[in-house]
Amino acid sequence: MIKEFINYYKPYKKLFFMDLLAALLFAICNLVYPMITRDIMNEVVPNKDLRMLVIFGFTLLFIFIIKAFLNHFMQYWGHVVGVRMQADMRSEVFTHLQKLPNSYFDNHKTGVTMSRIINDLMDISELAHHGPEDLFVSIVMFIGSFIILLNINIPLTIIIFAILPFVIIFAAKQRKRMQNAFMETRVTTGEVNATLENSIAGMKVTKSFCNEEEELNKFNHRNNIFKSARQKAYRVMADYFSGMNLFMDLLELVALVAGGYFTYLGEINLGDFAAYILYVKMFIEPIKKLINFTEQYQNGMTGFERFMEIIEEDVEKEVKNPVELKDIKGNIEINNVSFTYEDKKQVLKNLDLSIEAGKTVALVGPSGGGKTTLCNLIPRFYDFEEGDIRIDGKSVKNVSLKSLRKNIGVVQQDVFLFTGTIKENILCAKPDASDKDVIAAAKKARIHDFIESLPQGYDTYIGERGVKLSGGQKQRISICRVFLKNPPIIILDEATSALDNVTEREIQKSLEELSKDRTNLVVAHRLSTIKNADEIVVLSDSGIVERGTHSELINNGGVYSKLHVS
Repeated sequence: MIKEFINYYKPYKKLFFMDLLAALLFAICNLVYPMITRDIMNEVVPNKDLRMLVIFGFTLLFIFIIKAFLNHFMQYWGHVVGVRMQADMRSEVFTHLQKLPNSYFDNHKTGVTMSRIINDLMDISELAHHGPEDLFVSIVMFIGSFIILLNINIPLTIIIFAILPFVIIFAAKQRKRMQNAFMETRVTTGEVNATLENSIAGMKVTKSFCNEEEELNKFNHRNNIFKSARQKAYRVMADYFSGMNLFMDLLELVALVAGGYFTYLGEINLGDFAAYILYVKMFIEPIKKLINFTEQYQNGMTGFERFMEIIEEDVEKEVKNPVELKDIKGNIEINNVSFTYEDKKQVLKNLDLSIEAGKTVALVGPSGGGKTTLCNLIPRFYDFEEGDIRIDGKSVKNVSLKSLRKNIGVVQQDVFLFTGTIKENILCAKPDASDKDVIAAAKKARIHDFIESLPQGYDTYIGERGVKLSGGQKQRISICRVFLKNPPIIILDEATSALDNVTEREIQKSLEELSKDRTNLVVAHRLSTIKNADEIVVLSDSGIVERGTHSELINNGGVYSKLHVS
């Protein structure tokens, strides 16, 4: 884990080592001060040497100015290193998230994932800056003050250091408790964020069902779990810090009493005694820094561990040298395909279906028959475990995911619009498209006139998830996206089932125009929308029940005719 963490320093190693150099010089400046104090008390004051007193005064002033400069450098550029590493990690984890299969997002809450990207990486950034710097300064101060203390008086130094083994034993015992406590708070923070994100997104639903109290109870339940976990973590921290600070105070007390006694015996003079007390304080400071570093380390490495959990998730699989899918006609062959979800529920078994280029095939049937699942398997949003799906004779498992999905346009019932403007949402289908192309696509989707009627036109802000638009307007924007993308294969997954009859008829015209000269796979809830399909396939949990044209299936008097009547 440490090795992986260190790798993120590589792009900034020059700046990082400059920060450590500044920390080294800062520590050396601190070590010089007690030595000058010792000389002033032992030599300058007794000899009434005013000239040396002035020299030492200016020397200390110069040292303090240098320290201020070094401290500014460490505070600014040290944090810059941490922030840049944090940005790299955030970029890496977001890039990785885009490569993860849909099953990952099915099983992980959005709020939890956001917590890992935001809260955890913030603590990692603090560790990246302060961790090495504090550790390095502490080691330099610790070793430097120890050597100088030995030069002043060896027996006195041995007495002081006799306390250290107890400090180390105590810190080691508390470390594991802190690690477990901080991991628990990470998990509960993610759960609170997930509950909050879910509740805010569904606020309108909550209000419509007067469920405010129920939502508040759910949030308070998660919030109380977080509170308990945090309180437990703070209890462990309190035990650790109070214990360590007690040891530090005892260390200072022993130095004061033992140093005073050695001065009384004449083993050391007053200047040595004053310098000794100052160096003991400096000796204690790195220990205190190490105490703080322990908390910071637990915070940062716990966050990094959760960050690595995402990074180590398996991405969508591609063959070693995938084929680019180009200039396709749109023939789709589904051969003996089976699919089972992670909950072990098998949805498709040995399914065979052929769709000729330029034809429209409709899927109908009861819920749970696998219609939407099949639509997700063709662009490989999920991977089937048996059989094969071929486009123009090429297996979808052997072609690159990007080229596969570039040739397939999907219009779903549940339209997702990004927070932003209408134009930005249309352009997500083809970011390099011109304004002329966007307008042409909007006209085909029959939404151009509506957009032009808005005060800001295509630059109108539509709110989070398009909250300012109606269901029909959202659906037309999703259709507009596919027009702009212009793929040879279209998948319409119950694209109009959530709309009223008037809006559905209007959008159906847009869909009919969209479907021209393309291969179309249509999942329909309302059978009136698929009467003109080249073939209708009735799909149930047992597979394909019947297939044929609308008139053929009506005349057969089978499942389709009963669905049509109902």
